[in-house]
Amino acid sequence: MRSRILIFVISVVLLAALALPGQVAAQHVRYKLIDMGTFGGPASYLTNPGNGPGFLVLNDAGVFAGRSDTATFDPIIGDFRAHAFRWAKGVLNDLGTPADAVFSQANGINARGSLAIDYTADEIDPVTGGPIFRGAFWQNGKFVDVGTLGGLETDALYVNNSDQVVGVSTVDTTPYPSFLGAAVHAFIWQDGVIRDLGTLGGPTSGPSGWCGGAMTNLVAGGSDIDSIPNPDTGAPTQHPFLWDNGKMIDLGTLGGTQLGPLQCANSRRQVAGAMTLPGDSVLHAYRWEHGVMTDLGTLGGDNSYSTWMNEEGDVVGEADLPGADVTGIHHAFLWRNGTMIDLGTLGPSTSHAVAVSAKGQVVGRFRIGDVDNPLQHAFIWENGGPMVDLNTLVVGSSTLELFDAENINDRGWIAGRGFPPGCTDHDACPHAYLLIPCEPPAGQDCSPVTATQADAVLLSEQAASSTKKQLTARQRLAAWRAQLDKRIHVGRGGDD
Repeated sequence: MRSRILIFVISVVLLAALALPGQVAAQHVRYKLIDMGTFGGPASYLTNPGNGPGFLVLNDAGVFAGRSDTATFDPIIGDFRAHAFRWAKGVLNDLGTPADAVFSQANGINARGSLAIDYTADEIDPVTGGPIFRGAFWQNGKFVDVGTLGGLETDALYVNNSDQVVGVSTVDTTPYPSFLGAAVHAFIWQDGVIRDLGTLGGPTSGPSGWCGGAMTNLVAGGSDIDSIPNPDTGAPTQHPFLWDNGKMIDLGTLGGTQLGPLQCANSRRQVAGAMTLPGDSVLHAYRWEHGVMTDLGTLGGDNSYSTWMNEEGDVVGEADLPGADVTGIHHAFLWRNGTMIDLGTLGPSTSHAVAVSAKGQVVGRFRIGDVDNPLQHAFIWENGGPMVDLNTLVVGSSTLELFDAENINDRGWIAGRGFPPGCTDHDACPHAYLLIPCEPPAGQDCSPVTATQADAVLLSEQAASSTKKQLTARQRLAAWRAQLDKRIHVGRGGDD
């Protein structure tokens, strides 16, 4: 049952950094590395392994959440039992699980540090034959179950700044070909009440990730508009939606019938996502605003899709270069003010942007070798470029090889995953990490540490110092997305 937990897994084994540290250090901020370690098991993660686009687990206050393995392997889950963690001001807290549960993971965090949690008690879903997963709201040390919409399973995907939990839940126990084994609807939960957001006319709907902002009573997602299978895809037509204060708005299409992996809204009611063009063989990123869906285009090839949008409406993702149908080459992009900017790559082939801050700092990953080589490194792109390998910006002797970067907050802190020494199995032993801007020599200890060794007072002082410098200088829904992606014949499904 590992597939119920593992989402957007990337096949990576890391090599040495490619750029020269002496050159990049003079031009870019350096970072203190905080290795989150584990709770006795082999790995720790941001949400699931490879959290996928649109999952916010690092807030602007510097509070970071995820999941960490314990030493106990659970045959029902098919993975190690894990606990949600929460790191703040140098202190790593094991949040445990709700009563009687054996597994928990944090899927999202809000500005207050409250969390959206998934958990299981190893109960078996008779429809799927796998463990039943439920959703919870975590705040001030307490788990509150969010319930279901009538079925057995719930995914709590994120929590906005008004402490509203958004997710997807089964509406009954009648078998239906969704990733939870029954028809699912998007929901919003607050103060003990779960609300069914309905659909656009078909049997299923689901929210996408949350890219930050206040977002009260605002949910972006996708929905079937009917139950009629299309001849090319075998699936009903899907449209993106924006649920705004009780009304589900159909955002229209780019001419196709299927959604890409993400619809992401900001507080300005702009929505970014991806949809197929007529024929359902090509996928393009879009941005929707005030009733108008804008095709963001590509970098000269056939396909593109988005992964994140900031409050300014900047969109990042990946897009094909000319000839990508043969070469497989795609690059990270930043779309701003009507222009798609090619962020390039540091290797000979591909790159993929995952998140963008309010100040336009973009983080993601690039492939070190050719398109058939799984080796990747984390990057940052800022101030007009070029892209820089984050491994070259870590102060001191790093304890991890950083293979991706998945969140960046507006203080310039970065969260991602890396391999500790000796880890050669990308599924088995990555560690979550946090990078905090830290410039020696300035009376600061910028040496890499593990979270259990971090000094809360020291890190608080460094955070305040680096914030001032920056301000003056800046599965489970992924399984839902993967299910939708399989209906689209674009050949990548979200991996680099």
